[in-house]
Amino acid sequence: MTIILKKGQHLNDLLPTNTSIKGTKKFNAKKYVGVLNLKEEPILIQRKMRDEWE
Repeated sequence: MTIILKKGQHLNDLLPTNTSIKGTKKFNAKKYVGVLNLKEEPILIQRKMRDEWE
C-alpha cells in the first residue's frame, strides 16, 4: 500500500483509528538466544573478516 502525504497533511487524517492487521504474528527473538555456538571470540572472527579485504 502506498500513501502520498501532501504538505500539511497528517497520516492520522488518512487512516481510520480502528484499523488492525489480522493474522500478524509477533517474532519471538528469545527463541534464538544462545543458538550460535562459536569456537573463538567474536572480535577475532570480526578481525579475520576485515583482513580478507586487504
